[in-house]
Amino acid sequence: MVTENNTIQAVPPEASARVAAAQAIIAKVRALRDEVPDFTSAASHGDGRLLVAAASVSPGFIERTNVAIANIPLLGREGVLDPAASRDLMTFADAFAPLADELEALASYVRHSVASARHKAGSDALTTYALAQRLAKRPELAVELAPHVHDMRQALGRRRKAKQPVPDTPPIPSP
Repeated sequence: MVTENNTIQAVPPEASARVAAAQAIIAKVRALRDEVPDFTSAASHGDGRLLVAAASVSPGFIERTNVAIANIPLLGREGVLDPAASRDLMTFADAFAPLADELEALASYVRHSVASARHKAGSDALTTYALAQRLAKRPELAVELAPHVHDMRQALGRRRKAKQPVPDTPPIPSP
Protein backbone atom coordinates (compact mmCIF):
# COMPACT_ATOMS: atom_id res chain seq x y z
CA MET A 1 0.00 0.00 0.00
CA VAL A 2 1.38 3.48 -0.93
CA THR A 3 0.88 6.39 1.50
CA GLU A 4 0.80 10.16 0.84
CA ASN A 5 4.58 10.51 0.90
CA ASN A 6 4.99 7.53 -1.49
CA THR A 7 6.23 5.10 1.15
CA ILE A 8 5.12 1.50 1.01
CA GLN A 9 3.24 0.08 3.98
CA ALA A 10 2.91 -3.55 4.96
CA VAL A 11 -0.31 -5.46 4.33
CA PRO A 12 -2.91 -4.30 6.85
CA PRO A 13 -3.42 -6.73 9.75
CA GLU A 14 -7.07 -7.32 8.81
CA ALA A 15 -5.94 -8.67 5.41
CA SER A 16 -3.77 -11.34 7.01
CA ALA A 17 -6.65 -12.16 9.40
CA ARG A 18 -8.90 -12.73 6.38
CA VAL A 19 -6.31 -14.97 4.75
CA ALA A 20 -6.00 -16.96 7.99
CA ALA A 21 -9.81 -17.27 8.23
CA ALA A 22 -10.03 -18.51 4.63
CA GLN A 23 -7.23 -21.04 5.22
CA ALA A 24 -8.97 -22.33 8.36
CA ILE A 25 -12.20 -22.90 6.43
CA ILE A 26 -10.31 -24.62 3.61
CA ALA A 27 -8.76 -26.97 6.19
CA LYS A 28 -12.24 -27.77 7.56
CA VAL A 29 -13.58 -28.48 4.08
CA ARG A 30 -10.65 -30.77 3.31
CA ALA A 31 -11.18 -32.55 6.63
CA LEU A 32 -14.75 -33.31 5.52
CA ARG A 33 -13.32 -35.73 2.96
CA ASP A 34 -12.37 -38.07 5.79
CA GLU A 35 -15.96 -38.03 7.06
CA VAL A 36 -17.52 -39.14 3.78
CA PRO A 37 -17.65 -42.95 3.64
CA ASP A 38 -16.54 -44.45 0.31
CA PHE A 39 -15.00 -41.09 -0.67
CA THR A 40 -13.26 -41.33 -4.03
CA SER A 41 -11.83 -38.79 -6.41
CA ALA A 42 -11.14 -38.87 -10.12
CA ALA A 43 -7.57 -39.75 -11.04
CA SER A 44 -7.68 -37.29 -13.93
CA HIS A 45 -9.94 -34.51 -15.12
CA GLY A 46 -12.07 -36.55 -17.56
CA ASP A 47 -12.60 -39.64 -15.39
CA GLY A 48 -16.03 -38.51 -14.22
CA ARG A 49 -17.42 -38.83 -17.74
CA LEU A 50 -16.61 -42.54 -17.72
CA LEU A 51 -18.96 -43.05 -14.78
CA VAL A 52 -22.01 -41.28 -16.18
CA ALA A 53 -23.55 -44.03 -18.32
CA ALA A 54 -23.73 -46.72 -15.63
CA ALA A 55 -24.34 -44.19 -12.84
CA SER A 56 -27.48 -42.93 -14.57
CA VAL A 57 -29.37 -46.23 -14.70
CA SER A 58 -32.55 -46.15 -12.62
CA PRO A 59 -32.66 -47.40 -9.03
CA GLY A 60 -35.51 -49.70 -10.10
CA PHE A 61 -33.26 -51.37 -12.65
CA ILE A 62 -30.52 -51.85 -10.06
CA GLU A 63 -32.99 -53.38 -7.59
CA ARG A 64 -34.33 -55.77 -10.23
CA THR A 65 -30.81 -56.97 -11.00
CA ASN A 66 -30.20 -57.44 -7.25
CA VAL A 67 -33.33 -59.62 -7.02
CA ALA A 68 -32.26 -61.60 -10.08
CA ILE A 69 -28.74 -62.17 -8.65
CA ALA A 70 -30.22 -63.34 -5.35
CA ASN A 71 -32.67 -65.74 -7.02
CA ILE A 72 -30.71 -67.08 -9.99
CA PRO A 73 -27.29 -68.52 -9.01
CA LEU A 74 -26.19 -68.56 -12.65
CA LEU A 75 -26.02 -64.72 -12.56
CA GLY A 76 -23.59 -64.75 -9.65
CA ARG A 77 -20.01 -64.41 -10.86
CA GLU A 78 -16.56 -63.32 -9.76
CA GLY A 79 -16.56 -59.64 -8.80
CA VAL A 80 -20.35 -59.22 -8.85
CA LEU A 81 -21.67 -57.14 -5.97
CA ASP A 82 -23.67 -58.90 -3.33
CA PRO A 83 -27.25 -57.50 -3.46
CA ALA A 84 -26.83 -56.14 0.08
CA ALA A 85 -23.63 -54.30 -0.90
CA SER A 86 -25.33 -52.93 -4.01
CA ARG A 87 -28.25 -51.67 -1.91
CA ASP A 88 -25.82 -50.12 0.56
CA LEU A 89 -24.10 -48.21 -2.27
CA MET A 90 -27.48 -46.96 -3.50
CA THR A 91 -28.35 -45.83 0.05
CA PHE A 92 -25.02 -44.01 0.20
CA ALA A 93 -25.72 -42.32 -3.15
CA ASP A 94 -29.22 -41.25 -2.07
CA ALA A 95 -27.99 -39.97 1.28
CA PHE A 96 -24.95 -38.03 0.03
CA ALA A 97 -26.33 -36.54 -3.21
CA PRO A 98 -27.99 -33.71 -1.25
CA LEU A 99 -24.65 -33.01 0.46
CA ALA A 100 -23.04 -32.52 -2.95
CA ASP A 101 -25.88 -30.16 -3.91
CA GLU A 102 -25.42 -28.19 -0.68
CA LEU A 103 -21.64 -27.93 -1.18
CA GLU A 104 -22.17 -26.73 -4.77
CA ALA A 105 -24.63 -24.11 -3.48
CA LEU A 106 -22.08 -23.03 -0.86
CA ALA A 107 -19.42 -22.74 -3.57
CA SER A 108 -21.81 -20.61 -5.63
CA TYR A 109 -22.49 -18.32 -2.65
CA VAL A 110 -18.78 -17.99 -1.89
CA ARG A 111 -18.02 -17.19 -5.56
CA HIS A 112 -20.78 -14.55 -5.51
CA SER A 113 -19.38 -13.07 -2.29
CA VAL A 114 -15.90 -12.94 -3.86
CA ALA A 115 -17.25 -11.25 -7.00
CA SER A 116 -19.25 -8.80 -4.88
CA ALA A 117 -16.18 -7.87 -2.82
CA ARG A 118 -14.09 -7.41 -5.96
CA HIS A 119 -16.89 -5.37 -7.55
CA LYS A 120 -17.10 -3.02 -4.58
CA ALA A 121 -13.32 -2.51 -4.37
CA GLY A 122 -13.01 -2.23 -8.16
CA SER A 123 -15.88 0.26 -8.49
CA ASP A 124 -14.36 2.43 -5.80
CA ALA A 125 -10.94 2.26 -7.48
CA LEU A 126 -12.41 3.15 -10.89
CA THR A 127 -14.26 6.10 -9.37
CA THR A 128 -11.05 7.30 -7.72
CA TYR A 129 -9.21 6.90 -11.04
CA ALA A 130 -11.86 8.90 -12.92
CA LEU A 131 -11.73 11.67 -10.29
CA ALA A 132 -7.94 11.71 -10.37
CA GLN A 133 -7.96 11.93 -14.19
CA ARG A 134 -10.35 14.87 -14.04
CA LEU A 135 -8.47 16.67 -11.28
CA ALA A 136 -5.10 16.08 -13.00
CA LYS A 137 -6.29 18.38 -15.81
CA ARG A 138 -6.24 21.34 -13.42
CA PRO A 139 -2.92 23.17 -13.59
CA GLU A 140 -2.60 23.49 -9.81
CA LEU A 141 -2.99 19.71 -9.31
CA ALA A 142 -1.39 18.32 -12.46
CA VAL A 143 2.14 18.06 -11.04
CA GLU A 144 0.94 16.12 -8.01
CA LEU A 145 -1.69 13.89 -9.66
CA ALA A 146 -0.23 13.17 -13.11
CA PRO A 147 2.27 10.53 -11.88
CA HIS A 148 -0.47 8.77 -9.91
CA VAL A 149 -2.85 8.82 -12.88
CA HIS A 150 -0.08 7.40 -15.07
CA ASP A 151 0.62 4.62 -12.52
CA MET A 152 -3.10 3.85 -12.22
CA ARG A 153 -3.45 3.70 -16.02
CA GLN A 154 -0.49 1.30 -16.22
CA ALA A 155 -1.88 -0.89 -13.42
CA LEU A 156 -5.34 -0.93 -15.00
CA GLY A 157 -3.80 -2.40 -18.13
CA ARG A 158 -6.25 -0.83 -20.51
CA ARG A 159 -4.69 0.70 -23.56
CA ARG A 160 -6.26 3.22 -25.81
CA LYS A 161 -7.05 1.80 -29.18
CA ALA A 162 -4.73 3.11 -31.82
CA LYS A 163 -6.52 4.78 -34.67
CA GLN A 164 -6.70 2.50 -37.66
CA PRO A 165 -4.93 3.96 -40.69
CA VAL A 166 -7.30 4.85 -43.48
CA PRO A 167 -6.41 2.93 -46.65
CA ASP A 168 -5.59 5.03 -49.72
CA THR A 169 -7.92 2.98 -51.89
CA PRO A 170 -11.26 1.61 -50.83
CA PRO A 171 -11.48 -2.16 -50.47
CA ILE A 172 -12.76 -4.04 -53.50
CA PRO A 173 -16.21 -5.47 -52.82
CA SER A 174 -16.49 -9.21 -53.26
CA PRO A 175 -18.89 -10.46 -55.97
